[in-house]
Amino acid sequence: MTKILLLSDSHSYIDDRILEYASQADEVWHCGDFGSMDVIEQLEKIKPLKGVYGNIDNAQIRSEFPEVNRFLCEKLEVLMIHIGGYPGKYTPLTRNEITHKAPKLFISGHSHILKAMYDEKNNLLHLNPGACGKQGWHKMRTMMRFVVDGEEIKDLEIIELGPRV
Repeated sequence: MTKILLLSDSHSYIDDRILEYASQADEVWHCGDFGSMDVIEQLEKIKPLKGVYGNIDNAQIRSEFPEVNRFLCEKLEVLMIHIGGYPGKYTPLTRNEITHKAPKLFISGHSHILKAMYDEKNNLLHLNPGACGKQGWHKMRTMMRFVVDGEEIKDLEIIELGPRV
């Protein structure tokens, strides 16, 4: 079993609560818009970090993380794209990736809207952890955590970090 902390859209913001949740996970997955190398460095000091770059991320961050990240966590196929859309409204890049080979878990960020939706057409779970940072129009800062057990996702939780301002 692998404990995952899933976050997105930190926009250069990180605090002790985020780091405390990271320390409880086996891996941290960040779905783009890190905003600064400081966020990456602080997370990497604590746990292994997987991610993708977002639309606000600079050239240095883009050299560290891909636009599209496909990987296995245990036996679970994962696809991560910052601007990916959601079931029924995928971006062209996401549609192409899913058509080529559908994962069991598709993760995106960008919208700052927390979502967990099942895509029946493609037989996959879509997650968007919302935004853990303080930049944007969201009212509540959020993340998710869950457990990967083989190819199953278990114990999915929403973490509310408090108001954006």
